[in-house]
Amino acid sequence: MAHRIITQIVLTGGRVFGKAFAEAYKQAQASSQYAKAAAKSDPGSLNTAAASGMTLDEACKILNVKPPQGGVANMEQVMERFKKLYDLNEPKKGGGGSFYLQSKILRARERIEMEAKAAERKAALEKEIKEGWKPKMYRD
Repeated sequence: MAHRIITQIVLTGGRVFGKAFAEAYKQAQASSQYAKAAAKSDPGSLNTAAASGMTLDEACKILNVKPPQGGVANMEQVMERFKKLYDLNEPKKGGGGSFYLQSKILRARERIEMEAKAAERKAALEKEIKEGWKPKMYRD
């Protein structure tokens, strides 16, 4: 009688584990395909999202700021929201904050800064291409 119960437990556990493994595999496949499609459309975006661990949209939602328009972000507003939220979530003050929330807020600020710097570099490169490269001349 005991061997039947043990056999049923093992078989049921095997089915549950098998279904979970199959679902995880499907999700990994979908994520891989999404990453490939994103890399084709914008090769640089995948690297920045991977570096910070979050998307630009998620970062904007965390800090409650508008996404950069035309590559220009209102960094004063971003820093103001960052400081306020970071201080509110200070765990040592006893206000119910947590290190996890502070970490997410910090990563959101870094992600928006990364996007702004990338847009700034792109604008400078386009300006240089438009105006032409002008080396600095030094006279003796």
